[in-house]
Amino acid sequence: MELGRLHEDSHLASREICWPALQVGGASLMAQLSMATLSKTQIDRLGDRLRKGSPSEADLRLLDEYRRSFGEAYETVIRAIREQLRLEPTGRAAKSTSSIIEKLRRESIRLSQVQDIAGCRVIVEDIATQNRIVASLQKKFPKSSIVDRRDKPSFGYRAVHVIPLVSGKLVEIQVRTFLQHLWAELSEKLADILDPAIKYGGGSDPIQKVLLYSSESVEVMENYERDYAQRSPSSIETYRRHRQEFSKAFQNVISALLEENET
Repeated sequence: MELGRLHEDSHLASREICWPALQVGGASLMAQLSMATLSKTQIDRLGDRLRKGSPSEADLRLLDEYRRSFGEAYETVIRAIREQLRLEPTGRAAKSTSSIIEKLRRESIRLSQVQDIAGCRVIVEDIATQNRIVASLQKKFPKSSIVDRRDKPSFGYRAVHVIPLVSGKLVEIQVRTFLQHLWAELSEKLADILDPAIKYGGGSDPIQKVLLYSSESVEVMENYERDYAQRSPSSIETYRRHRQEFSKAFQNVISALLEENET
């Protein structure tokens, strides 16, 4: 494997991949009215019931209504990103009821605290752009919390999450550099092929070592970009060549792992 040279590239124009709480439209009026009658305590009690065992049909319907109630807040966030950041969203599947239940069972979290029932992802070229986008989002949504996973990665995952509170609903905005996104795609691919637990620190030791080393390589590359690449045109060109090598190395790693899994 060519992890010793992990560096990447792409002449990437900033883009955004988004997943709504609903695949079409916003929340239905009926769902909004239904959820308006539920207190935070009642929502958390629903989460407790979902976490413990086989959910009833009534609880599944209630969870689906809760999920749908994020539609208006989601649309507000998407509109702001389109109009102010000039990024066009592309569709992505909604967070399903089963995914929400799995998260409740995997983590010690209350249903009312789940931040990514609705959310979107913005992918930008480099650290400087990432910082600028985060600052713009904070200015647009002053009631935002920030989770910066660049200095303290989560199982190797690096990104900045901006979580605004819109109309009483949390909406997660993932802001990733291209390199951070490339690593996340590697992790997700391995999870799909080998073991879903890989995304959450599970899986075999060799796989976790691959992910950890490649995540550290992303950090090295982005530190280089931050500290040196902006100093001169030649430094920028060197950085771009390294990014191209990084991308090829990732693809080789994925191919090698796929071949290993088939034998």
